[in-house]
Amino acid sequence: MTLNRYKPIIEALGFTTLHSSQRLQVLWGGYGELVRLYVDSTSIVVKHVQLPQQHTHPRGWNTQLSHQRKLKSYQVELSWYHHQAEHTNARVPKKLLAQTDGQEYLLVMEDLKSVGYSEMVSTAKRQHITACLRWLAQFHAQYIGDQGKDLWPVGCYWHLATRPDEFDALQDMQLKQHAHTIDRVLTQAPYPTLVHGDAKLANFCFTPDGNQAAAVDFQYVGRGCAMKDVALFISSAVEPELCAQMESELLDEYFAHLQLALSDSQPQLCAQRVEQAWRPLFAIAWADFQRFVKGWSPDHWKINAYTEALTAQALETLKAYR
Repeated sequence: MTLNRYKPIIEALGFTTLHSSQRLQVLWGGYGELVRLYVDSTSIVVKHVQLPQQHTHPRGWNTQLSHQRKLKSYQVELSWYHHQAEHTNARVPKKLLAQTDGQEYLLVMEDLKSVGYSEMVSTAKRQHITACLRWLAQFHAQYIGDQGKDLWPVGCYWHLATRPDEFDALQDMQLKQHAHTIDRVLTQAPYPTLVHGDAKLANFCFTPDGNQAAAVDFQYVGRGCAMKDVALFISSAVEPELCAQMESELLDEYFAHLQLALSDSQPQLCAQRVEQAWRPLFAIAWADFQRFVKGWSPDHWKINAYTEALTAQALETLKAYR
């Protein structure tokens, strides 16, 4: 896309000079691009979605259902930025412009890099993990009880109802047998909140010291069990061989952050009761993710001894919910 293409955006936002652009990434499946624009004395980020002529997927999931799910995800993200983003307690990019034109979506946001969240990491240090757990706790605490208007009825990109192809491909028959029970338990979990839906390490930006985090990519935000976000984050930020020994420590830390966040945003709720309801669902939430990964990519590195043991624990725990 040429610089001239962006000039109407720049003018609409009141900037005078567009100096240059930098493509940050091509969107998943070739559905557009994420671009940084250097304007006046600052920078902004544009998420420009254009539907491809031919659907592509790096693992071959090129179905019409996959296409419709992506379309829905971009509509949800625009709704999030229209109605929710400016009110959230957890740090997210501020919306500057959001619009839809047929099969084209445009989201213009502040550049987190220009306001101090300049770092992205592929290997998390301990302070990065703490910052993300704090972010998730603040987010979940604020939205307990929120109806998630115009968002996903059930958040997270691997939700069972939206992944029938991967479910059909699943070869783990025990997990397949219990998949709908797992989904029901999570969907009916006490204290439903909003979940980010794709809370992996790659969707967080950090201050240079790593102590503060901001999150991006709200295509799968919706109502759900908070443990889905926590499980996905840990799966992306902690080495598999360390997960078992760090599990209790990380959950303790998350719930400590949640207690503080609830005292600020929803003091009428008892943090201890929320923790008692949510903590047992951690293993079940991870088993739900395991169901997706095993159907989607059965040789994926996120399937390992820890996740298999946690899934077995979850299947045993399910007996208490029948």
